[in-house]
Amino acid sequence: MTHPNILLLHCHDLGRFLSAYGIDTVQSPALDALAADGIVFERAFATAPQCSPARSSLFTGDYPQQTGVLGLTHDPHGWDMVDPSRHVATHLRRAGYATELVGIHHESRTLPDAEVADRLGFDRVDTGGYAPDVARRAAAAVRRRAGQERPFYLQVGFIEPHRLQSDRDEAGVVGFLGSHIQPDDERGVTVPPYLEDTASSRAEIAELQGAVRVMDAAVGEVLAALKEAGVAEDTLVVFTTDHGIAMPRAKCSLYEPGLEVALIMRVPWRRDLAGRRPQAMVSHLSVVPTLLDAAGEIGAERTAPNLIAVADDLEPGQSEVFGQMTYHNYYDPKRSVRDERHKLIVNYSNAPLAMDPTQSWAHRSLPLGLDRGNMPNNRERELYDLVADPLELTNLIADPAHADVRDRLQADLDAWMRRVDDPLLAGFIPAPRTRATIPGAVPASS
Repeated sequence: MTHPNILLLHCHDLGRFLSAYGIDTVQSPALDALAADGIVFERAFATAPQCSPARSSLFTGDYPQQTGVLGLTHDPHGWDMVDPSRHVATHLRRAGYATELVGIHHESRTLPDAEVADRLGFDRVDTGGYAPDVARRAAAAVRRRAGQERPFYLQVGFIEPHRLQSDRDEAGVVGFLGSHIQPDDERGVTVPPYLEDTASSRAEIAELQGAVRVMDAAVGEVLAALKEAGVAEDTLVVFTTDHGIAMPRAKCSLYEPGLEVALIMRVPWRRDLAGRRPQAMVSHLSVVPTLLDAAGEIGAERTAPNLIAVADDLEPGQSEVFGQMTYHNYYDPKRSVRDERHKLIVNYSNAPLAMDPTQSWAHRSLPLGLDRGNMPNNRERELYDLVADPLELTNLIADPAHADVRDRLQADLDAWMRRVDDPLLAGFIPAPRTRATIPGAVPASS
């Protein structure tokens, strides 16, 4: 195959909450089929546990500190890429690809579609819509692009299973249903082990499962369009999500459930890799290098291992995975590093122990390990043994037996922050609103 078409499907807030990753109560037949016909990366991670910073990495191969997206890109937050030409669409268009975006755009400043297209390198941009409508438009894009002289890069984003405010919610709650999703408990529900298993959490998880089911059906429609248009065997398919599910102790945290992501690839010219489930640690940083290699841009800058080569045991995965959060609902700067067994989290500001990702006054699901009453402040540093304590409930930072591990991971984290020119090294990082409202306020890196 000379230069394959590329279809990159992504969604909000999914983590690995799929039957392909062992959540048997989730009905996701389209993604099950893609997983059976492709490569499933068992240990893939985001660079950040919130939407825009994670997506900025997914579509550039750079860390958020390098993209400049340290918070959300929509109003009133207003973060933006410092160099939009780093977007994979720009690289692929230069390589001769027709480039198109349908659905969610959340990796750079929220602007009119024409401006997004011009800045990021898309020939056509059509944002917005719920999954059924996005799938219809994406399928039309496949039919329109199929058979043309240039290969295509089609980036399709679904908002589901993000929380969707609706008049179907009870007072004080933002659920997952919106106006077009039904709860799904046909196979029961799977309450993640870091949440208390209660009637209210089960009701909330049923909503989440319903949202995943709708998103999966949309994925299936786009994949069916590839087959119907006769280009399925000419198209590299990547499916992933931005970060973990929008539940306490997941999204907006640097614990494993916040950074874990589904990552599935179908590589039609490597059918021998179908069904493989690599155990190597990888991250979203590998997606862009993999796409550019497939497009023939062999000399392109490499920021992480090629995923196909990792699946083929030709390249190792990452020995360490780094995570970061700076802004989401508020300023809460923290950084993390994990190796095969241990994770270190450093919290650089006094903040609640866990940022709330539910967008709700009332909470239907509660995390394990949190005190009743007022939420306590975070600890300056947290160290976890991910083998002995996979739920990250026992902080070993003061344990003398783990001093060597603590010091090694701290040195590695500090070195990484210097390597990516982390603006946190210079002190407080002002938000765009801060810079707009306080005269003389400039980014800490200036």
